[in-house]
Amino acid sequence: MGKILFKQYAPFVILMVVAIFALFIPLLPNFDEGKYNAADIAFMLVAAALVFLMTPGLAFFYGGMVHRKNVLSTMIKSVVAAGVITVLWVVVGFSLAFGTSIGGFIGDPRTFFFFQGVNSGPSWSLAATIPLSLFAVFQLMFAIITPGLVVGAVAERIRFTSYILFIVLFALLVYSPLAHWTWHPDGFLFKMGVLDFAGGTVVHISAGMAALAGALVLKRRKSHLEHKEVPPANIPYVLIGTGLLWFGWFGFNAGSAVGAGSLAVSSFITTNTAAGAAGLSWMFFDVARGKKPSVLGFCIGAVVGLVAITPGAGFVSIPSSIFIGAIAAVISNLVVSWKQKTSLDDTLDVFPCHGVGGIVGMLLTGVFATKTVNTAGADGLFYGNPTFFFTQLKGAVIVIIFSFVVSFIIFKLINLVQPIRVTSEEEEEGLDASQHDEKYSQGTLIVAGQEVPNK
Repeated sequence: MGKILFKQYAPFVILMVVAIFALFIPLLPNFDEGKYNAADIAFMLVAAALVFLMTPGLAFFYGGMVHRKNVLSTMIKSVVAAGVITVLWVVVGFSLAFGTSIGGFIGDPRTFFFFQGVNSGPSWSLAATIPLSLFAVFQLMFAIITPGLVVGAVAERIRFTSYILFIVLFALLVYSPLAHWTWHPDGFLFKMGVLDFAGGTVVHISAGMAALAGALVLKRRKSHLEHKEVPPANIPYVLIGTGLLWFGWFGFNAGSAVGAGSLAVSSFITTNTAAGAAGLSWMFFDVARGKKPSVLGFCIGAVVGLVAITPGAGFVSIPSSIFIGAIAAVISNLVVSWKQKTSLDDTLDVFPCHGVGGIVGMLLTGVFATKTVNTAGADGLFYGNPTFFFTQLKGAVIVIIFSFVVSFIIFKLINLVQPIRVTSEEEEEGLDASQHDEKYSQGTLIVAGQEVPNK
């Protein structure tokens, strides 16, 4: 009984301790060198807001594809990360990712502990025209959406409290180290010469490999074992989610230029072009294989294109982005088809779409990057520099192994603390009811406790 009460009260008690401790953090005046650029500040505020919009967009995207009885539980798992990661980022996450480097592997947690020195400190070295606090909040939005991506692989069977614990451990042990390796000037991947403009490794490969680890640890759903087709609850939700993700992705990629300049414009256009090409590629490839063009097909393809262009958005030309989007969609489509013939139960194909899409994007950045677009980048294989391609390959392999191994350990560890998977009875009832005591009733009349289809 005592153990149950501890688990019940622990999350609230921890949050209250953090809230009280925060009252004793000394307040310092804002730092102002007089060098900030008003246009860049306005642009980055909008970009940060756009990236945040991707989180509810992801909730709609995933929520529309699961069974009706799991819509709410799937959507809240994406959105709740906004709360968990926000608090964690202020306390220690930003320090681990962007604090003073410890050997190129992790930031010193004391650097910006509870955001000390963020308002009062000088701007980030690679974003000199905006306040450090704005850079920190922009990076926060990336940290929020990344664990939310994993939801799609473990949907319809993971316990909500276990998922909350996963968010915390993933952010501390996977996301923050990768962000430090890749985006901190002293990070070892950064020094190796790996280029990742907006998160092909940090966000998408890490989430894709965590998704694969989670699917393996949680094993198969009952419906998957019985080969039952799970009808999407609401395909218009998927379409709305795709639109919000596409719209938000402009902030995701263009904002990674950290300024309102020509690089942001180029990144904006490559993002849109790759998404359009990939959506068409997925849909037309399905038609070529004897299927009908579908809403889901175009939506999934577009998201794959957005994933694939992310690492190279600010390094590749606009024409190259057509090829990147089109090829990434075909490769992910083939991996989805292969996965359906195996026993792997990645509910919403997170690994084939985000993991594989991110890998393809990193490698194609190694092929098509050019200093003509970004003088701070590199020339890729297509422009006569095979060395850079192999640098991208090495970086991708390192991130793949690290993300999968650490995520697998995290899922196993959580399972030792408490059951990570719901019971078979709770799975049958649906996670909306069993985990949240709520019910999705869109398009349905509830009469005397029975669902009656809305004709």
